[in-house]
Amino acid sequence: MGHVVDVLIPNSSNITLELDSTHSPKTVKQFVECLPFSLTLNVWGDEIYTNESPINISEEDAKSTVALYDVAYWPTGRAICLFFGPTPISKKGEITPASPVNVIGRILSPDKSILKFADGKTATFRLHS
Repeated sequence: MGHVVDVLIPNSSNITLELDSTHSPKTVKQFVECLPFSLTLNVWGDEIYTNESPINISEEDAKSTVALYDVAYWPTGRAICLFFGPTPISKKGEITPASPVNVIGRILSPDKSILKFADGKTATFRLHS
């Protein structure tokens, strides 16, 4: 089993993630080593992405399309990305990040209503206790 991470968002429901080092083990390792950290959330289509994270790693088995509820690290912006559905540049039947991302896990609490409240909020990422 991978690491379980809570994303705590004030005055909102939280998001639970499970990290998986299958595709991007170096990225997952650095993510866990940097915990806990707080970042500002942004919404782009059905994706939540953060401002610049403390993680600084290059592409590692980077993907140009992702699966529903994937969690990824975006090397270009040093951001954490949570995919609740398509982005504005996605083609029908695909979820397309702005540029390739390192897939690092899955969203375990896929409540899409969080998209209405997340933009501009500061969230804390921490290991689940």
